[in-house]
Amino acid sequence: MHGAHGQQGLPQDPIADQLKFREPQRRDGAALHRLIAACPPLDLNSIYAYLLLCLHHSQTSVVAEIDGQIVGTVTAYIPPQQPDTLFIWQVAVAPQQRGKKIGQRMLQHLVEHCIKTRQLRWMETTISPSNAASIRLFNQVSLQQNAGISITTLFAAKDFGESGHEEEQLYKIGPWNRPT
Repeated sequence: MHGAHGQQGLPQDPIADQLKFREPQRRDGAALHRLIAACPPLDLNSIYAYLLLCLHHSQTSVVAEIDGQIVGTVTAYIPPQQPDTLFIWQVAVAPQQRGKKIGQRMLQHLVEHCIKTRQLRWMETTISPSNAASIRLFNQVSLQQNAGISITTLFAAKDFGESGHEEEQLYKIGPWNRPT
């Protein structure tokens, strides 16, 4: 039976047909800067930082596009002392595209890619306690991956000096024991 439900009675997912994932490229640096600027409470870094992320960490990051327009990104890297860990720096979804699970889809895509190409066992990120959307997202990832999650303070508010920045809690998800 087809129609309102796809094969095997599952609801169709119209966003899945429109959404395309790819590695960020150098030309995306300014667009990522604009996207992050539109996504408070994320910390906005310089355009130069996003250019470097696109250049040096493209294989561990992803952009999501709809009709050729960037609507989301996950910037991430492998910490030099933790080759089995994917550290998620920022997850951003354009305000007009929120509520479509694009952040969750990008993270799933990135995890699957990194498991295939690396010995990934852990995912880490930092989240400020007031960032409820990110907390929900990473708790969902933990459940989706059937992986444990631990939360500790990585940077105290005082570590940020007089900036008024909240503490950053380290979310560690895993381990994944996947066949190679």
